Amino acid sequence: MTSKTLFNRMALIGVGLIGSSIARAAKLQGAVGSIVATARSPETRRRVAELGIADQVVESNAAAVEGADLVIVCIPVGACGPVAQEIGPYLAPGAIVSDVGSVKGSVVRDMSPHLPSNVHFVPAHPVAGTEYSGPDAGFAELFVNRWCILTPPEGTDPSATEKLAAFWSLLGANVETMSPEHHDLVLAVTSHLPHLIAYTIVGTADELQNVTRSEVLKFSAGGFRDFTRIAASDPTMWRDIFVANKDAVLEMLGRFNEDISALTRAIRNGDGNTLFEHFTRTRAIRRGIVQIGQDSPAPDFGRPHPGLPHTPLPKPYAADEG
Repeated sequence: MTSKTLFNRMALIGVGLIGSSIARAAKLQGAVGSIVATARSPETRRRVAELGIADQVVESNAAAVEGADLVIVCIPVGACGPVAQEIGPYLAPGAIVSDVGSVKGSVVRDMSPHLPSNVHFVPAHPVAGTEYSGPDAGFAELFVNRWCILTPPEGTDPSATEKLAAFWSLLGANVETMSPEHHDLVLAVTSHLPHLIAYTIVGTADELQNVTRSEVLKFSAGGFRDFTRIAASDPTMWRDIFVANKDAVLEMLGRFNEDISALTRAIRNGDGNTLFEHFTRTRAIRRGIVQIGQDSPAPDFGRPHPGLPHTPLPKPYAADEG
């Protein structure tokens, strides 16, 4: 135990990229006294034990939550309801139960009915990740200077929300609280729609009859290359996200289709002014993301280039992102 310890025993249900990163960061910061973890597959449980990122690895969700004062469910959102039903009878009074899902409305709806009234339910969404998955993919710095959004349902004890906020802050995250409904609308445009577009563009390229797969791979320009990174994300997780947040995604998809139609007309009509004004406005958004520290201003989006000498860009172009 240290002066920073916020919870005596943390239970992690699911130990993929996010769960294993939470374990590593919590252990590094001394945020919890001990960590007990479980996962659906024996292979994952075995690997977690080999990595030593949890103090104890157990075979069932019920065994994991017994005696834990913090329970974090790190699984696809579509599985959260059944897991809540499974662990409900075994939760310790006063425990904080949370999750890491990218959709909050469905998580609140699916989990709340199965949690006893003597625990605190504070859903969370750490807005961080990579295209990799599994316990080996995690790293302690994943949440540093990233946002974690808490969406406590109405009536949640504020002290429980504050304690979970302190936990995420200790892991390096910036914390904000909002309603589940507002969260889902915001993330529909900042995360879910971009992923849908990426999956679509990569799929379209793969289906072109007059362009071979080898050409698509060989001549991937920066834009397509970045789309393929996003489209490499976990299929199960993103299937559940789109099903669970369909109303907000459909609303944003409708707006996106209207914008695409406007740009289509501008291109067809040779309307360079409309295109220039649109591109100028959207470029400013990119620069704003860099200015608040949510991405690197380095050339080529910070990608390393081994073997090449580094030549600083002239000052007027240092903020250009291509």
